[in-house]
Amino acid sequence: MKLRTFVRKKKIPLLICLLAVLGLLICVLCISPRIRQTSASARQLPIYSVQKGDKVCSLTFDAAWGNEDTQQLIDILGKYGVRATFFVVGEWVDNYPESVQALADAGHEIMNHSDDHPHFPKLTPDAMRAQLNACNDKIEAITGVRPVLFRPPYGDYDDKVIATVKDCGMYCIQWDVDSLDWKDPPAEKIASRVLDRVQEGSIVLFHNAAKNTPAALPRVIEGLIAKGYTFVPVSQLIYRENYTIDHTGRQIPN
Repeated sequence: MKLRTFVRKKKIPLLICLLAVLGLLICVLCISPRIRQTSASARQLPIYSVQKGDKVCSLTFDAAWGNEDTQQLIDILGKYGVRATFFVVGEWVDNYPESVQALADAGHEIMNHSDDHPHFPKLTPDAMRAQLNACNDKIEAITGVRPVLFRPPYGDYDDKVIATVKDCGMYCIQWDVDSLDWKDPPAEKIASRVLDRVQEGSIVLFHNAAKNTPAALPRVIEGLIAKGYTFVPVSQLIYRENYTIDHTGRQIPN
């Protein structure tokens, strides 16, 4: 009897220890996904696309150096009644103020693409703010409208970039559909690439001086209209408040 009692007494503490270890493992397994999720959600992201309830998208054009096709793009967009968003570099504004005015007169948005197209993650926050303000000042001097949207040069960003842009009261904008027009593919290839990828709330990237963009643009617009899409500038596509951004960069209203 004494031996059995001794064994039973020894087993109880051992059982308690095993249960405690098992409980700890369960807690770790339950909590660790939340930790990973919190870590992932803390990452700063720009807006790549927007969750909408209807077929609406935005056409955007980056203008950094050349100006060969700007007027032709204005004419094409005007033919279809499409208002687009042009992200322009401050130096481009210096070189082509008449094109900036023409874009504004045609009803297109003119937004910030930096002052001289540097890699923003390599800059200090003060240098970023200087870039943003310099470009904004130049655009506002011509159009009377101060930009509220910014597209990082090269699409290059990090948490510091996003935080600085927000501190300046601006929204950082990327894209979820890249036409790759800067690689000079044939117009039909540009059009098919865009038409295959656009979804509700898409932001499409073009360039104002790419070789085959003017030939591709009517096909893109007509193809999207046939699919039931309408077009708005980016400032009308995004939500200004009460939103979250998921891990893909999709802006979702709360």
